Order: sequence, then C-alpha cells, then structure tokens
Amino acid sequence: MNSPASLLDTAALKKKLNGRKFGSKIYSFETIDSTNNCARALAGCWAEEGTLVLAERQTAGRGRLGRTWLANPYENLTFSIILRPTLPPEALNLLPLYAAVAVAEAIEHESGLSVECKWPNDLLIGGKKTAGILLEGSLKEEGLDYVVLGIGVNVNQTTFPEDISPRATSLKVQGGRDIDRIRLLREILRTLEIHYAAIMKKGFHNLLPLWLSRTTMINKEISVTQDGAVISGIVRGLSPEGALILDAGGTEKTLFAGDVTILGS
Repeated sequence: MNSPASLLDTAALKKKLNGRKFGSKIYSFETIDSTNNCARALAGCWAEEGTLVLAERQTAGRGRLGRTWLANPYENLTFSIILRPTLPPEALNLLPLYAAVAVAEAIEHESGLSVECKWPNDLLIGGKKTAGILLEGSLKEEGLDYVVLGIGVNVNQTTFPEDISPRATSLKVQGGRDIDRIRLLREILRTLEIHYAAIMKKGFHNLLPLWLSRTTMINKEISVTQDGAVISGIVRGLSPEGALILDAGGTEKTLFAGDVTILGS
C-alpha cells in the first residue's frame, strides 16, 4: 500500500490541475529505470505534449554528463514532461534556463526559501544543489520533434551519500520542515506551463533576465570542464542563445556546455 504522501496517488495530484495541459496525462511508477527513458519512448509513440511520467524510485536515474541521480523514494520528486515546442534546434540551450526559473519560482512559493540558478541546469539553496534538470531532445528536418524535460528535486531527504553530502541539500534541510510533495509538484507544473506558454508566444527575451536575476555567477571566477579540457575565467553574462560568456584571460569564450565549478566558493 502506498504511503499517504505517495506521488502515485494521481487523483490527488490532478486535483486543481483542471484545464491545464501539463499533467493532463500521467504515467506513475513505483519503480522504473528512468522517467526520461519512459517519456522518450512515449514521445516516440506520439504521446501528447504535457504528458507527465513520475516515479518514486529510479534504478537508473541520471543527470547531466551521464552522472547518476540518487533520490530516496517517498522523500523527493523525480519526473519527466514531454514538450513539443515549435522552436529551432538551438533552443535546446535555452530550455534548461526556462525550466530552472519555473522550478525555482515554484519551490519558493511552497517553501519560502530563496533559490539560486547555476548554469547550465542546477538550482541551489544556501550554495548547495537541491534540484537538477536534464533535457533530451529529438530533431526533425524543420526543428525539434519533441523534448523530454527531466527534473529532480531533493524535497524531504535529510541524509546524502558521503561523496555528495558537502554540496547537496534539500528543502527540508534548509527550511526545517516537511514539504507536501504533491502540492509542490502541482505548483511546478503550473509555473512550467505559464512560462512555456509565454515562450511560445514571445520567445525567450523576458526569460533570460529572470534567470540572470537568480544567479550569483556574474563576475565570479569559475572553471569549466569541457571534453576533458578545463577553461577558467570570469563570468560576464549569457548570450541570447543561453551560452555562458567567459572572460578567459582577456579572451572572450562562449560556452554552450560544460561542468562548472565556482572557484573560491
């Protein structure tokens, strides 16, 4: 039997989602290899936009760069959403920033905590990671066919593996109280859909300032590991395409991907 807080109670999750596209169709699993894998398979079979795949336990959950995403069941959020944006392929670099802003707003609404964005796909509270975003897309000749947006949020977990505990946290650790996961997921779906609709109508022009207002990376020294090479420099901003602009010893570099470490933090 599922616990009262189980995300598998899709009836409770759908409450107050009436009329919304995101979450109108839900596939829920006690255990699955990866919600992103399932969502990609569904998207390939023409599942509708806004289809949600969620799980309490992932046996092969992953983050960026092939890393494993570890999350205790019944304490966190691990889910994926299918998007079918009418956007060019280069928009894939901007969609993680859109998701970060939307999820940050939802977390703040439900927890009262201040959330920081770290390029390209992390959310931090108190300088520690509390949420991650993974986008996987499929292209067709005229643009994007579909995008799977995978999101993991550390909600009520209070202990972490030794190798990540110095840089990982959760909403409960930071706020000192349990967070209702179903309410939080509803709010995330709401903010994701609102910002998505705005992007489809007006593009990303209003989104980039929102992301920049939530980061402390600007003018900080960082190192970026990219294809085995390490590039160090001062962050100067974001390009209109969502790339990180780095002053590397007087040479401007534009980075579209990489593993970022903020030096001196």
